[in-house]
Amino acid sequence: MALPTVILPGYMAGAGEYQELERSLNQQGIPTATVPIRWQDWVPTLGGRSVSPILRQLAATVQQVLQQSGAAQVNLIGHSAGGWLARIYLGEKPYAIHAVDGPDSVWAARSQVATLVTLGTPHISQERWTRRNIDFVNQTYPGAFYPDVRYVCLAGKAVYGDRWKSWLAYNSYKLTCGQGECWGDGITPITAAHLEGAENLVLEGASHSPRRSRRWYGSPGLLEQWIDCLA
Repeated sequence: MALPTVILPGYMAGAGEYQELERSLNQQGIPTATVPIRWQDWVPTLGGRSVSPILRQLAATVQQVLQQSGAAQVNLIGHSAGGWLARIYLGEKPYAIHAVDGPDSVWAARSQVATLVTLGTPHISQERWTRRNIDFVNQTYPGAFYPDVRYVCLAGKAVYGDRWKSWLAYNSYKLTCGQGECWGDGITPITAAHLEGAENLVLEGASHSPRRSRRWYGSPGLLEQWIDCLA
């Protein structure tokens, strides 16, 4: 039987946006739950502030899933910012880079996680508001840090950044990796979505977010390309 899976939403996203992905995984025999975050729950993290409020909700959901399933481990799916937040959650070093977080701000969940799948996660950033958090992650847990955790990093190849034809993608890519003219999912460039030492995949046509009008990482035809890593 497949391990239970927990989905951590992306920045400023609520759990409702992932209902279709959750339903699809459950239908494939993978018991799945989404961290019950509302978009309002992200407000205290704005401006590069502490992400501990989100991590506490993640930890509570994982514990609930473990208790209900009787499993010893879960698989984690982190969409967008949820991917690098999950890397903090795995670690045993205190996340104490903000005044509100003390030395006890540590989750040390690596033993409870078998596989971490990141969907369009910007694992690097040039943006000054996010640098403090992401630099902590990459300096403390560089790459696929824990050998006993399977890291699978998915990047989408849907939009080429062009200053005139795709302004949003161009600026988002440039803010993330320093180069606007490259391929990505419309928000995260391919180079930023991959980690050294991880299983790095590129999904043709995968857009960043779960919008009904677009194909994204969890859409039919794309989900099938990575669902086996949760088996």
